[in-house]
Amino acid sequence: MRKIALHGKPGAGKSTLAGMLAEECERAGAPVRRLKLGAPLYDVQALVYALAGRPLVDNAVQDGPLLNALGSAMRRINPDALLAPFAARVQQAERLCPQAVLLCDDMRAPDAEAVLALGFRLVKVTAPDGLRLQRKKRRGDLAAGDDEHSTEAPVTAPEWRRIENAGSLEDLRARAAGIVAEVLR
Repeated sequence: MRKIALHGKPGAGKSTLAGMLAEECERAGAPVRRLKLGAPLYDVQALVYALAGRPLVDNAVQDGPLLNALGSAMRRINPDALLAPFAARVQQAERLCPQAVLLCDDMRAPDAEAVLALGFRLVKVTAPDGLRLQRKKRRGDLAAGDDEHSTEAPVTAPEWRRIENAGSLEDLRARAAGIVAEVLR
């Protein structure tokens, strides 16, 4: 099974690239499954907002400081709190749709070795800080996370590819097409 995990600083374009990778895979006739390693964090974020009397209309929006705190707390309580459910979803996808390309756009440093062991190829997405911060500001987060928080530590595991996302969306799409062509080969 073909698997790609993206990592990089917030605002680098991981989710945008993942969307383009999915589109390019589908264009090439390869089914895609997108899996979020941090899915439990989004579930808890929605619960916190509901309990606080401010239910979220869109569970995909991010409260960066809350997600940073939840990620730290969950990993402190159980280092595998995020990885174990992710690994189970990966194994389920392997059984149910072995022809699919699996995409993860939210891998973090503590999980890199385990994600590699699950068979993912790591792709680092980078962008110049000024551009990255502008993008991060425009994306409509509930609150911006701290780029220096421990949950944003750099990944030290070997990357399969590095994508510099400093150009146009067309440039990024061309890079996505190249990655997909290589993965589907």
